Amino acid sequence: MERYREAAFHTACLINRSAAEAEDATQDALVKAYYALSRFRTGSSFRPWLLRIVANESRNRRRSAGRHEGLVLRVAADPLREEASPSPEAAAIEREQAEALLSTLAGLREKDRLVIGCRYFLELTEAETAQALGIRRGTVKSRLSRALEHLRAALPEGMETGVMEAADG
Repeated sequence: MERYREAAFHTACLINRSAAEAEDATQDALVKAYYALSRFRTGSSFRPWLLRIVANESRNRRRSAGRHEGLVLRVAADPLREEASPSPEAAAIEREQAEALLSTLAGLREKDRLVIGCRYFLELTEAETAQALGIRRGTVKSRLSRALEHLRAALPEGMETGVMEAADG
């Protein structure tokens, strides 16, 4: 489970409104998953199964808390990336664009945030996304397409092209 802890936390962040709440949901979900291991179907993919438990726990916590604060998303830098450090100007522009993207993403409906988060932030396949969200694979495709349209329409002018090229690539 330690192997999937970060992905579990990012999943919880997509649903919960605070990092502390996401951490609590992640911890509780990991404990629940541990006790539910006997119900895990051998031969199935573990990661989507675990992330579904995390998503359900996160939704349950959010629903019971009744909070309506801003969404907190964390984007982890890839520690394996071996690129040269960007210039300070490039880093500032990249940070501003990331903040604008996350802010825009936070304004989308939960089902749009979840499908985009699973596919692009957590890099799940369509099949894994379907399993994690408890929907059909075809639904992932159509929901992702609509979610990206909503994201494109809500992005600040000039950003939509770069984001959509990254999504297509």
